[in-house]
Amino acid sequence: MTRDLSALDDYLVDAGVDGYLVDADGTDSNQRYLSAFDAPDPFVTLYVPSDADGEEGTAGGVHLLVSSLEYGRATKVESAASVSRLVDYDYRARVGEHGPITGRARTVATFLADRAVGSVAVPADFPLGVGDALREAGVDVTADHTDVVAGMRATKSSAEVDNIRAAQRANEAAMAAAEDLLRAATVDDDGRLRHDDEPLTAERVKEEIEVTLLRHGCGLDETIVACGADAADPHNRGSGPLRAGEAVIVDIFPCSKETKYHADMTRTFVKGEPTAELRHRFDVTDEAREAALAALEPGVTGAAVHDAVCDVYEDAGYPTLRSDPHTEVGFIHSTGHGVGLDVHERPRVSPDGEELRPGHVVTIEPGLYDPSVGGVRIEDLVVVTETGYENLTDYPVEFVV
Repeated sequence: MTRDLSALDDYLVDAGVDGYLVDADGTDSNQRYLSAFDAPDPFVTLYVPSDADGEEGTAGGVHLLVSSLEYGRATKVESAASVSRLVDYDYRARVGEHGPITGRARTVATFLADRAVGSVAVPADFPLGVGDALREAGVDVTADHTDVVAGMRATKSSAEVDNIRAAQRANEAAMAAAEDLLRAATVDDDGRLRHDDEPLTAERVKEEIEVTLLRHGCGLDETIVACGADAADPHNRGSGPLRAGEAVIVDIFPCSKETKYHADMTRTFVKGEPTAELRHRFDVTDEAREAALAALEPGVTGAAVHDAVCDVYEDAGYPTLRSDPHTEVGFIHSTGHGVGLDVHERPRVSPDGEELRPGHVVTIEPGLYDPSVGGVRIEDLVVVTETGYENLTDYPVEFVV
């Protein structure tokens, strides 16, 4: 996948350093993005600005330092300017003599010296021990508090948007499977839902979601199926029997096993007849979602989109954190967040949300919460375009099933 790393070039020039260094495994999204490589154990990525080509001892681009186990796969990374093995730098001997932290740092320092790199910027969460040991080995190490790589990741290429769109299609299949279970459920004399002569629980619905996602090439560690008072806590994963007449929040945020890009979607369902207040909260939340979408366009800030949601809720008489920073009920979270290699990343659609630009993929997820009523949340996933936005979510907004 082609990546535009010009912003990283500019950052390194402004910072006055020779390169950018990451030491992490492939679950670190900055590592995966910059290296275009994935491995379960930590490996080293060095980025040297593209205009370094031609200078003695340096070559612009991405340089990888990996274990012998990963070397064969790493050499197939087309965007890598070079791939080296730890064994090429006497890694085992250095670790044996100096210990795992200092030994690794001295290995990396030699790797850098071979590329005439004497100063590097590193992510702010770079391992402290390795950073200190690199300094002791003569490397100038500067922490990148701007998180420049995460900033680049926020603007998606068309290929990245396609990856997210594909994950969202899998997400929609999983949501349909969850909705089908709720629709097919019966109600026992105690108001609990039943399916196949068994109580229908949050755990059973989650199982159906996970199995469906696997069949569509996606997976997740957890999901939200929360009913009644549980749904009034936005991040309560939910458990136990589901009940008729109570709102069930289903929030699914899978990751493609192939591309590692995420999707995110929430729908709220009720089996049976909801209370008038619950139905009103659903309708107002859908109005808030529509108001946020209407506000979306390139150049608008995430803060302005968030304000559009707060306006709808406050006009309807519900508290928000804008109207009451201490409220524990009402609209008690931000409107949305970026989605990509991480399910939560930049930009934010929140009171401090930055300017939205074409290629930003964000969620729009207003919600209302009160333990005495339950919770309601509706979430779409959209990409900002040159003229407005494209809704990547193709799933109906329906309440009663």
